[in-house]
Amino acid sequence: MKIIVAGAGEVGTHLAKLLSSEFHDITVIDAEGENLKGIDSNLDVLTITGSATSFEVLKEANVKKADLFIAVTHSEETNITAAIIAKKLGAQKAIARVDNYEYIEPENISHFTRLGIDYLIYPERIAAREIVDLLGQAEIFESVDFSGGKLSLYVLKLDENALVINQSLLEIAKEKEIEFRAVAIARSGQTIIPRGHDQFQLNDLVYVVTNKAGVKDVLKYSGKKKIEIKNVMILGGSRIGKRVAKALEGRFNIKLIELDKDKSQQLADYLQNTLVINGDGRNIDLLNEEGLTKMDTFIAVTGNSETNILSCVLAKRMGVKKTIAEIENIDYIDLGESMGIDTIINKKLITASRIFKFTLSSKVETMKCLTGSDADVLEYVAKPGSKITKGALREIDFPKDAIVGGIIRGEKAFIAKGDTHIKAEDRVVVFALPSAVKKLENFFN
Repeated sequence: MKIIVAGAGEVGTHLAKLLSSEFHDITVIDAEGENLKGIDSNLDVLTITGSATSFEVLKEANVKKADLFIAVTHSEETNITAAIIAKKLGAQKAIARVDNYEYIEPENISHFTRLGIDYLIYPERIAAREIVDLLGQAEIFESVDFSGGKLSLYVLKLDENALVINQSLLEIAKEKEIEFRAVAIARSGQTIIPRGHDQFQLNDLVYVVTNKAGVKDVLKYSGKKKIEIKNVMILGGSRIGKRVAKALEGRFNIKLIELDKDKSQQLADYLQNTLVINGDGRNIDLLNEEGLTKMDTFIAVTGNSETNILSCVLAKRMGVKKTIAEIENIDYIDLGESMGIDTIINKKLITASRIFKFTLSSKVETMKCLTGSDADVLEYVAKPGSKITKGALREIDFPKDAIVGGIIRGEKAFIAKGDTHIKAEDRVVVFALPSAVKKLENFFN
């Protein structure tokens, strides 16, 4: 595919990295030449310095032959305008990142479609949904559901309570028939596709595919206990904090702390069942006064990554069961994980993940880039006569840098094993390193 990315910020750069690894023809446009230097030196892409709303710049990028145009600059107006112009000049599909929630309301999306924009990305809504979903599985670091929850991918951090420490996959499988499969281990900045003799270690981030019957075993072996959530404290009345609070109202007791007085008043008017507190969330005395020690979940979504990290660490030390931090600086993600934060949200990675799906085969039903790992989890539909259906998994020379986690066949979900034989129209959940994604096309098409 020929893909043009407008904007070389963190989202655009991450996208360019993902896409170039898939051997697409990538062009990155940015008004600031300085932003393009790192991309030029590290990635096999074409860069152009100039405005994405310039007809001349877009023509230089050969936009008329573009299969996909992605506008992810820091300016909403630039993104919308650039996407409209790109589509008019011949781009097959155009995507724009926006910051105004009104634009993605169902009754308003059609206006943008008529203008030529195929898809609008609102990162804060995506991030808020992630947080809300995670509160339904409070003991989980991250999760992805497939086919309405028939299969799920859970990400768990192994602490000293985990029963699997220093055990291999084969040793665990010998104990009993288990309904889950470990598909990856993130350890010391590396992602490992585990085989039978690989052992789990303390502080591993483990990626597990399971069906509904296997959830109990997943929690048992990982040493996690079911957490009941009643009281939630949100630090930061950002767009994410506002949307999370609104979504949780009526389900939990919610307190939201916001530093800005005017914003606090606006939030109090908007949120009917949330106690909004105007104050500095970095103030330990304030947090204690507002009952931090009685909270089941603490969510830090201020605009400052350092504040979010440190406040979550404090909350954890004071006994809060579940901590969630928005960390916008990608370089800080590993730091946050090492400091014991339960779940990390990065809206730039989430946004890139959503956009990346547009470049994949039509056989890919679900795709997500995962925090803490450089790998992707994908849901494919097996095509009749495709290579994946030609024999048992151990017989078909499946890529070593990928692993099948489970299969959904009609209403039933199965955990994959070496002797599993995939049939046409099966929905197949695959965990894959970037090097494997292109290879997988040959197995499912």
